[in-house]
Amino acid sequence: MDASVVAVSRSPTHSFAKPNVARIRLLAGLGIEGDVHAGETVKHRSRVQVDPTQPNLRQVHLIHTELFEELAKKGFSVAQGELGENLNTRGLDLLALPVGTRLHLGACAVVELTGLRNPCVQIDRFQKGLMAAVLDRDGAGQLVRKAGVMGIVLTGGEVRPGDRIAVTLPLGPHRRLERV
Repeated sequence: MDASVVAVSRSPTHSFAKPNVARIRLLAGLGIEGDVHAGETVKHRSRVQVDPTQPNLRQVHLIHTELFEELAKKGFSVAQGELGENLNTRGLDLLALPVGTRLHLGACAVVELTGLRNPCVQIDRFQKGLMAAVLDRDGAGQLVRKAGVMGIVLTGGEVRPGDRIAVTLPLGPHRRLERV
């Protein structure tokens, strides 16, 4: 199956969910035009409190739509944008990709993966029990965070639902994504 963009979302405010839009414009080194998390330095409120000069490694939040199907089997109803993500994908195991993977989106945009989203208590405020549902343990007992991946914009451009996604892996050795 070819990897593709299913939905795109943005919000100018620190709201939990982000409304779906027809297209988004990615800005190199900044993030998504019109999104509250765009910028060279951190914009997530908890990270700003710690150190507002940190580089923004969370300019773009991506979630695979297959997660929503998994959550539906557990009794949750989650739609694109409702977990605060900017892009929803299909046909791509985002969580298995290494740090530094480049996702080529649409005609020219490129996002480089920086790490995993660390789910927070807001997810349980959205739907009770959802935070536990987006966390798991692997065979070795290690915590698995399934609430998406984060990235930075290397090359700007417009991205729309239906756009294909091409993947370029970094040179080895590969490092697993960790929370950012």
